[in-house]
Amino acid sequence: MKEHISNKERAGLLVQALPYIQNFQNKTIVVKYGGNAMLNDKLKTAVIEDVILMSCVGIRTVLVHGGGPEIEAMLKKTGKESRFVDGLRYTDEETMDIVQMILCGKVNKDITALIQKNGGKAIGLCGIDGGLLKAHRMKDADIGLVGEIDQVDAAFLYSILDSGAIPVISSVAYGTGEDEGKALNINADIAAAKIAASLGAEKLILMTDVRGILRDVNDEESLIKSVKRQELDILKKQGILSKGMIPKADCCAMALDGGVKKAHILDGRLPHAILIELFTDEGIGTEIIANNSE
Repeated sequence: MKEHISNKERAGLLVQALPYIQNFQNKTIVVKYGGNAMLNDKLKTAVIEDVILMSCVGIRTVLVHGGGPEIEAMLKKTGKESRFVDGLRYTDEETMDIVQMILCGKVNKDITALIQKNGGKAIGLCGIDGGLLKAHRMKDADIGLVGEIDQVDAAFLYSILDSGAIPVISSVAYGTGEDEGKALNINADIAAAKIAASLGAEKLILMTDVRGILRDVNDEESLIKSVKRQELDILKKQGILSKGMIPKADCCAMALDGGVKKAHILDGRLPHAILIELFTDEGIGTEIIANNSE
């Protein structure tokens, strides 16, 4: 049964959101979209609605997406075995072709189309387009065509944001050096962090499949709601940051060290998680604050 909300309650919610809308107007927020929120139709629609609303109220919104499950499904169809090294997909040339086809093609254009369908204006890109993301191949691990970003063309992104459109970016970069002109696979969280830093974003939002950073991974009620950047290193030493949360926290640290004011790890399983974080008094997930911020 659908819960009834009175007009008075609706007005109250809008009034509560007003100072946040005013505060974020003309600011840049980078959202990394992935996990269950990309697979569940209800959650997918909620994310797209959140992003469109952000854009409509004057927030300069950039959407960076992954696509691991879709890549995995296509690799299985072709009989190609997946291999991961320290959480990164080993990417030979055949795998890179599939990554490029799925991320830059189907996933990117499906998200762009969904934004358009729901009344937004979006431009789908990958890092190769316009040389948006330039990268060199990672040297410290044998993982194939996986890159580290050297340069983000912020001016290119500013021109899209200035037009009122939402850039939708898949994390495939233009190779440099010995890989000049080749496509390189980039971890989407890292791409989002680098893009946020290059734009001097107000916030980086990483959507994941847990509530945020938990003091006890077996207890969802042990959520750490707010932490300073410098405390992340302590949490890692204490073992509170572990497994898949370590690279997420590292990406937040990378963004904050690059000048982003706040990073957020949000539970993408919750519909409208982005709006709840941005426009309500309580917020959700874990916020990570730059050391020099209040």
